Amino acid sequence: MRPLFIRTLLLLGLPACAGGPSSIAPFPALQDLPAATTQLLLCTTAAWTETAAVFQCLTRSPSGWQKVGAPIAARVGGGGLGWGIGLHVDGDGPKKREGDGRAPAGVFTLGTAFGYAPSAPAGMQVPYRHATERDYFVDAPDSAAYNQWRHIPEGQANDPKQRWQSSERMRRLDAQYELGMVVNHNMTPAMPGRGSAIFLHVWRGADKPTSGCTSMAREDLLRVLTWLRAEAQPLLVQVPQSQLSQLRF
Repeated sequence: MRPLFIRTLLLLGLPACAGGPSSIAPFPALQDLPAATTQLLLCTTAAWTETAAVFQCLTRSPSGWQKVGAPIAARVGGGGLGWGIGLHVDGDGPKKREGDGRAPAGVFTLGTAFGYAPSAPAGMQVPYRHATERDYFVDAPDSAAYNQWRHIPEGQANDPKQRWQSSERMRRLDAQYELGMVVNHNMTPAMPGRGSAIFLHVWRGADKPTSGCTSMAREDLLRVLTWLRAEAQPLLVQVPQSQLSQLRF
């Protein structure tokens, strides 16, 4: 059963990232983040193996990090969390591996937003990419394109198996990628086998974990993505609650 706090959020339908900053959030471990970063997405779970998460938007002020809007109910990987490859230094705990079902823990920059619509939703201020039937995210560790978005040009056979042993279709047959954002985990350079194709995306349901991404209701995700500003150099911090005070950069 989901924690009472998560169930309450779902029942109330509380908005995400709406309105101005609220009470100052006591997050001293986040004060060492780059000064140019003035927006933060904070996703925490109760334990490494927990799949239910609380997602919170934060903005930086002279007084420190402040919460913006209500917390958002989210889901992470079916295997919970494991240290990924980002801006952080790993602490104690499991490490993210390809196919383990864990979402990456740590501090990550954000890539492009994406979706099934040809153009970005109204109000979006971050780069957006149209996900077509010819777009794939390569998750084959032995490929030179591992953990990269690839497009098969028109006029060529739209058969990803001819190019990569394994890949993730970006124009899925369901609504999970109707709206999303790339999380820059294990990108520069990609280490084979440490995990690939990590996104923020629409959830399958309030009680459904992901294969390794972070998901939430579409309306919450839309509010998050339209709140973000590219010039704020936003970051994602995603860890079990017990690790938040121990983050190192």
